[in-house]
Amino acid sequence: MTIRIDPEQREVRALRRVATWRGKRVLEVGCGDGRLSVRLARLGAIVVAIDPESSLIRIARRNLPPRYASRVRFRVGTAERMPHDGPFDAVIFSWSL
Repeated sequence: MTIRIDPEQREVRALRRVATWRGKRVLEVGCGDGRLSVRLARLGAIVVAIDPESSLIRIARRNLPPRYASRVRFRVGTAERMPHDGPFDAVIFSWSL
């Protein structure tokens, strides 16, 4: 069974309401499989996405559509040890505890 998260695109509509993403550098903390990272890239953001689980980073890289490869970079990392790719215009910490 395939699980579809947010097929109604409510998450994308909410993101559009809170900011203008085009050209913004965004750090996503706890990116998991990269689902939100790709959505941010579709909105025009340049994304550095980190997650402490290397297995999830491998999945995220494998699932990244080629057209977003220049806009999204996945890295193994944690909120305690931020990447030195900054500065960032925004930080997203969604669905992570």
